[in-house]
Amino acid sequence: MKATGRLAGAVMALTLAVPAVASAANKEHQQLMAEIRMLQEQQQQLQQMLGGLADTLKAMNTRLDSDADVTRKAFADQKLLVTGINDTVRVLREKADDTNVRLSTMTQEVQSLRQTVASMPGPQGAPGTGAPDAAPGDPAAGPPAPSTGAGSAPGANISPTRMYDQSYADYSAGQYDLAVEGFPDLIRTFPTPPNADEAQLYIGYSLYNAGKNTEALAALQKVISDYPQSNSVSSAYYKLGLTYEALKQVDTARKAFETVVQKYPSSYDAVLAQQALERLKRR
Repeated sequence: MKATGRLAGAVMALTLAVPAVASAANKEHQQLMAEIRMLQEQQQQLQQMLGGLADTLKAMNTRLDSDADVTRKAFADQKLLVTGINDTVRVLREKADDTNVRLSTMTQEVQSLRQTVASMPGPQGAPGTGAPDAAPGDPAAGPPAPSTGAGSAPGANISPTRMYDQSYADYSAGQYDLAVEGFPDLIRTFPTPPNADEAQLYIGYSLYNAGKNTEALAALQKVISDYPQSNSVSSAYYKLGLTYEALKQVDTARKAFETVVQKYPSSYDAVLAQQALERLKRR
């Protein structure tokens, strides 16, 4: 009886304990579910934050790309502007050089005209005085007026441009002997550029074309020594190379051509000199 009572008590106690355990398990389950829901909500918030950050980053990248495009365009515009300014400056310099050449030519022509006026004979008698003109041979007539025909000084009644054009016409017509006579007259009368250096150069050209190579060398060297800053120097070096080549002095000719290429690389003479060097290499 006692054993049966104890067993019944245990069963009763167990029966009473099971609902308590089940209740505790249910509470723990509910707490876990609540924590899971909180974690899900936090995950959703994080995803929303990441989405916002992605949109912000995308907007920043778009703005950076736009700013970069604007910067590149600004640099391109500035480069075009600088290039345009450089081209304008170059054109202005070329015009200034051309103006200086024209002024120099006009100055020489004015000087020539002054010389012409000064060489003209004065009036034989003052107008309105009734004094008769002196007869030829009369001592009162004074010395005869200077002649303006052949034999007069070349620069006394002609401009440097006209003298140059006349001598160049002789050169172009193949009358090299006349050109060799005319260009020196120009240099003696008007020894400064822009005509003098070209006249000296064409003296060398005329002598070379006439087959007088030794004399041509001296004339071309004179361009280099007398007018070292002129535009004719590169042409003089190139023609020197051709002249030395005609004289079979190949090494000296090569040096002349190399001088043109090295010192005047942007000139047309440099192109011709480079072609001459390649021709000498093939020999």
